Amino acid sequence: MSSNEAVEVKRLFIGAGCNRIVNNVSWGACDLVAFGAQNAVSIFCPKRAQILTTLPGHKASVNCTHWIPSNKFAFRAAKKLEQHYLLSGDASGAIILWEFSIGDSKWREVLELPQSHNKGVTCLTGIMISETDAIFASSSSDGTVCLWELILPLAPDGDYKLQCLDTIFVGSRPMVTLALAKLPGTSGHIVIAMGGLDNKVHLYCGDRKGKFIHCCELKAHTDWIRSLDFSLPICSNGQSNSILLVSSSQDRGIRIWRIAHKGSSVTSNGTNKQEGTSLASYIEGPVLVSGSNSYQISLESLLIGHEDWVYSVEWQPPLTASTDETFFHQPQSLLSAAMDKTMMIWQPEKKSGIWMNIVTVGELSHSALGFYGGHWSPDGNSILAHGYGGAFHLWKNIGVNVDSWQPQKVPSGHFSAVTDIAWARSGEYILSVSHDQTTRVFAPWKNESSCIDQQSWHEIARPQIHGHDINCVAMIQGKGNHRFVCGADEKVVRVFEAPLSFLKTLNHAICQESTFSEDLHVDVQVLGANMSALGLSQKPIYAHAVHDIPDRNANDSLDTLESIPDAVPVVLTKPPIEDQLAYNTLWPESHKLYGHGNELFALCCDREGKLVASSCKAQSATVAEIWLWEVGSWKAVGRLPSHSLTVTQMEFSHDNTMLLAVSRDRQFSVFRIIRTAGGDEISYQLLARQEAHKRIIWSCSWNPFGQEFTTGSRDKTVKMWGVEKESCAVRHMVTLPQFSSSVTALSWVGIDRQRNYGFLAVGMENGLIELWSLVITSNHRNMSLAGVPASAALVVRLDPYMCHASTVNRLSWRNPEKTQNNMNMQLASCGSDQCVRVFDVLVG
Repeated sequence: MSSNEAVEVKRLFIGAGCNRIVNNVSWGACDLVAFGAQNAVSIFCPKRAQILTTLPGHKASVNCTHWIPSNKFAFRAAKKLEQHYLLSGDASGAIILWEFSIGDSKWREVLELPQSHNKGVTCLTGIMISETDAIFASSSSDGTVCLWELILPLAPDGDYKLQCLDTIFVGSRPMVTLALAKLPGTSGHIVIAMGGLDNKVHLYCGDRKGKFIHCCELKAHTDWIRSLDFSLPICSNGQSNSILLVSSSQDRGIRIWRIAHKGSSVTSNGTNKQEGTSLASYIEGPVLVSGSNSYQISLESLLIGHEDWVYSVEWQPPLTASTDETFFHQPQSLLSAAMDKTMMIWQPEKKSGIWMNIVTVGELSHSALGFYGGHWSPDGNSILAHGYGGAFHLWKNIGVNVDSWQPQKVPSGHFSAVTDIAWARSGEYILSVSHDQTTRVFAPWKNESSCIDQQSWHEIARPQIHGHDINCVAMIQGKGNHRFVCGADEKVVRVFEAPLSFLKTLNHAICQESTFSEDLHVDVQVLGANMSALGLSQKPIYAHAVHDIPDRNANDSLDTLESIPDAVPVVLTKPPIEDQLAYNTLWPESHKLYGHGNELFALCCDREGKLVASSCKAQSATVAEIWLWEVGSWKAVGRLPSHSLTVTQMEFSHDNTMLLAVSRDRQFSVFRIIRTAGGDEISYQLLARQEAHKRIIWSCSWNPFGQEFTTGSRDKTVKMWGVEKESCAVRHMVTLPQFSSSVTALSWVGIDRQRNYGFLAVGMENGLIELWSLVITSNHRNMSLAGVPASAALVVRLDPYMCHASTVNRLSWRNPEKTQNNMNMQLASCGSDQCVRVFDVLVG
């Protein structure tokens, strides 16, 4: 690389879904949402509907997150704190504390808590005692609950002090939800409520000096306790007399408990109780004793309305009631989320005090399962849910005098490992496939961008919702230039065509009407697609049959196990929400290609989009054959025997004359592809087969400017090879220095044809990505083995916070664009951390 060339890499887009587990999402006082995506902690901004970053560090799947301060303390803390903190716990029992600096938006890992849990962390919760003092608790499936005190530094570079206050052993029935609060009327006494598999709410009291003592049990629920939350103190006559505890259960019920000083009598709206008995009067329960103080616990209300397990309940965050922020108002408003696919807001009536459901929102989905959790925004004007499909749902109250909750854009992505990606043939979007059994399209929506030079990326279509894990994908030539083939954990290669609704949606996204003129649309008679009963194929919906499709009103009742709404293809004029993606953006399946004997593993297409190569999982030479398919006629035009185990990746050379394949058998093969003059017949010839590495070869990539290629292996090496023109022999040219982890993905992009100079992107099993510059000596084919036919140099080692948190499964360059003084390129990557990423690479 020339000394005057500088390379800058920027993060452009992250698409990821949420781990499908309770307690995984947290909305902080800084107005950012944290969630676990496989073993990464992802941070997204609700206002921008974009994932900002991912935090690597966990070695197991992230189960739960919790902000310090949480949205409950936003009214007093958000404006004053320069640093906010995030706790995350994973399936191995590890808990990490992260620091987020508001000023420069920088993240850093502060500390990993001493290993106190032997099994997965199930819940994290915490409260702010003061600006520098926080108490938090963690529960685990090993039957323990730990309470911690965290002293935060006053200065940004100060020291953190962490102390384990107590470890509570709860026996063989672990706790799955926790809630913490300061007891009113005491100095420093803290109550922790915990619930789990024994159907009881357990209350423990203590301070920061002694052990926490079991005080009482609340017995009312008839199934597992799934969620608990304390309100802030309810004030009356200037004094904090009581706090409210809400609990939800798999018995579909929600219960509100009041914990009040004995003798104090306060109604649900926080005013003095004037009359005697009313409908809001409570049923007295046990007495809680903490030090010299005693509290009467009473059942305030029982809320019935959900039709399935209630996984989450949360009080609306307090609001500042004075300009100097000395007083606050705790709204009597509850948010609940359940597996019946609904979220509800509950409030007491002003006259009777009876708690009523005043707002219900929900989702349509092919799944029978619903929401794992619901959360308030710090200002109480938005509510967020995450569900079984790994998707977020956000509603915002846009009403002035009357509540009007409307769905909003949110980030989206896969909720399982992303196995393959491919750029559209003209580079307008990325197509990705995943073990979550979906195919998704991500694209920049240019007219949504808030700033001129920054594109706003979104998921704009979900072409395939399948019944098997999808392993590979390739773009091919088709009408409107949008057609792809994919392979899954089945023996069939499936072909999908872009419908008219997608072509028109893409026009709105890219704002370039000239790119897709109406004459391209004339031949496309398929408007969209409908899901089959088993979810294995998608049937086309034709334009002339649109009037037969019943309109789906957004206010219709939610679907059940017995009925799934018909798809209604729509042309989107703004980025879609989850319901639209799941129902209105399917692509029809046009062909099935039969021939392989096992699950599909790899696909590739030649540069013209006319020839497809496919491979499947194999443990014998016969099954490991590569099949060639002709696009259009869909005939099998070749079966290429060479390997004895699974072919892991294939790629056509840029002049379409050769096919490279690498395999689990540690060998690579190079085939010559011979086409007749008319292109009607295709033949092939094995040029070379060679054992190249000591371990499995996972990836390969051709030089765009020549007949050189690279291979990457589990042995942590990348090797470059060259095919000689005359003899067609394959010669080893150079081996890059050993990498820190197994090499799982490679992608070569050309920068300067005259110098035969380009970049090689290298992805590894540990999630890291590096860019290397490769320069090929022009006369290397005539040099001896002792010569130096090529040179390689490390250009950029991407920051771990920009990279994946686990295995990089595929890398793919978009065709570079040259400007007057520099070159702008985009690199897409996908990984086992559920993420699709796009980077801007600027060479100048």
